Amino acid sequence: MNKQSVIFPEALETSLQQAIESCYPDKLFILTDQTTRHLCWPAIQSFACLKTAGHITIGAGDEYKTLDTLAHVWQELGRAGATRHSMLINLGGGMVTDLGGFAASTFKRGIAFLNVPTTLLAMVDASVGGKTGINFNGLKNEIGVFNTASSVLIDTHFLQTLDSQNLCSGYAEMLKHGLISNERHWAELINFDLRQADLPRLQQMVATSVAVKERIVENDPLEQGLRKALNLGHTVGHAIESLALAEQRPVLHGYAVAWGLICELYLSHTKAGFPIDRLRRTQQFIRDNYGTFLFDCKQYDRLYEFMTHDKKNTAGTINFTLLGNIGDIRINQHATREEIFEALDFFRETIG
Repeated sequence: MNKQSVIFPEALETSLQQAIESCYPDKLFILTDQTTRHLCWPAIQSFACLKTAGHITIGAGDEYKTLDTLAHVWQELGRAGATRHSMLINLGGGMVTDLGGFAASTFKRGIAFLNVPTTLLAMVDASVGGKTGINFNGLKNEIGVFNTASSVLIDTHFLQTLDSQNLCSGYAEMLKHGLISNERHWAELINFDLRQADLPRLQQMVATSVAVKERIVENDPLEQGLRKALNLGHTVGHAIESLALAEQRPVLHGYAVAWGLICELYLSHTKAGFPIDRLRRTQQFIRDNYGTFLFDCKQYDRLYEFMTHDKKNTAGTINFTLLGNIGDIRINQHATREEIFEALDFFRETIG
């Protein structure tokens, strides 16, 4: 997998034009969802480099991250005469960059694409690292491929279009990056006032967060080892997200990850000695900013079943990424059903 070019542009139009020209596309297409078509497309629609671009719009929200939506993108590319030498620009959040990247990676066996993330979640996580895909059969990101965008252009001015919930959603991935990197970065994140976010300061923190992920992905692009560190909070988090979707009460991805972090830091404490004071401080920050997700012990079996479908698993064994301390990463860790249920108990007792 090629190394990804991540750009923090001083002038988005200039950087976008250069990124497009580097691929020499014969035709250009823009993918947005209904939200980014309304809020973000007006900021770039006057760019000369996009004058002839075709436009494809899909529904907004994770419930549209489906095979039907993927087929719609393929159909629109085909109808407009896209070739193997065309390019797709994904303008949106993580759902758009994931699905758009997968559509581009598979249309005519692969066309060039670049990502212009417009949410904090997409900037620090979804659009960087080469993971693309869709949800399938009730499971998060069940179908997809590793394939890097030719460029990722991160313009934090788009953060001004975000509501507080989507800001919090992306921040959960930043918090994860802090936990797997170093105490100074974690402390900065845990002391940041999300309710009255200082956007200039947040922009600097975004660059630090992206650098954490880039460094890990560069060392392990196909998730054979170290890259599994990025799954901290995601084994339980994806299970919560899948349960919420199945029960028709969908939650934002970052919220599910934040709740998953509490459970997996508890497992880190009981199985790897993660310090209780750092668990408590992280748990308090999450409770204050993310609230809770309500479930009871009757739903534990279903959550466990969702965890058994996690892509990190091997030979039917659920694999976790745990921490011995901040930055002390333990991949391929196992927990029994009883230990997982105990972590769910801890979540309900401290957050629920």
